[in-house]
Amino acid sequence: MQISITPPERQLAIKLKDGRTLGWREWGPVNGIPVLFCTGAAMSGYLGFGFDVLPKLGLRLLAIDRPGLGCSTHHPNKSLSSWADDVEKILKFIHADSAHVVGFSQGTPFALALAARRLASSVAIVSGQDQLYHSSMRPLLIPDVQQMLNVIEQDADGFERHVAKTFTLEQLWDMVMGMNGERDREIYESPAFNAAYRRALEDGFSQGTKGYARDLILALTDWGFDVETLRLPLDLWYGRLDTSPVHSPDFGVTLAIRLPQASLHILDDEGGSLLWTRSHEILETLISH
Repeated sequence: MQISITPPERQLAIKLKDGRTLGWREWGPVNGIPVLFCTGAAMSGYLGFGFDVLPKLGLRLLAIDRPGLGCSTHHPNKSLSSWADDVEKILKFIHADSAHVVGFSQGTPFALALAARRLASSVAIVSGQDQLYHSSMRPLLIPDVQQMLNVIEQDADGFERHVAKTFTLEQLWDMVMGMNGERDREIYESPAFNAAYRRALEDGFSQGTKGYARDLILALTDWGFDVETLRLPLDLWYGRLDTSPVHSPDFGVTLAIRLPQASLHILDDEGGSLLWTRSHEILETLISH
């Protein structure tokens, strides 16, 4: 399957009081309803989604570079709380109190952190990474993921330093491509998508590996808020053909149980790439709440 990819239509940034730069890429009408995109692991905001439907739905997609990725300056003490602080400043810049939010893969905790801060009016989690350290998840994890969590529990700072010093873009690229099943390989290996995804990762690693290493720790340790307390419209989207062991291995079932207002959508004919193959359905549902 060929996916039509549109490069960012606009690139913006703001200067924060602490001297850092916070940047993002945009698609859709500049006066449209804002949708904030929390990207996957190590991705800058270069690769968006829903390019053909954003104008039809009147949506302005903002794909934010998390601190240390792309054009956003590294934050030495980045947390999910500091991320929400940063996004609040973007909302102020675009004259909005809240926005619709989409979290993809490792972007899940970052999207839900915005919900916990009441910066999100509705949330779509797509191929989301659950709280893998949660007791309900542990029996479902493959041994390699279990071992990584064990190491992090023993020495999270040491693990973060190790990843920051040794991990490379090529290792992440090979890992993601190796985890893809047939349905997702069809998308990821298509020329336009492959080039745009590669560009997003190259941007993500442009400042080195520290940004990704920090995000990994934040995703795999206590998120600092209870998902059970979230009270807003929330949709969980998973593809039954998704073979990634770090997306929710049960296709979001346990996460849906712990999210009282969540609607779970498991699509039998899709993989982890359904953000791009089902963009219209996901966005239309997101803004219908």
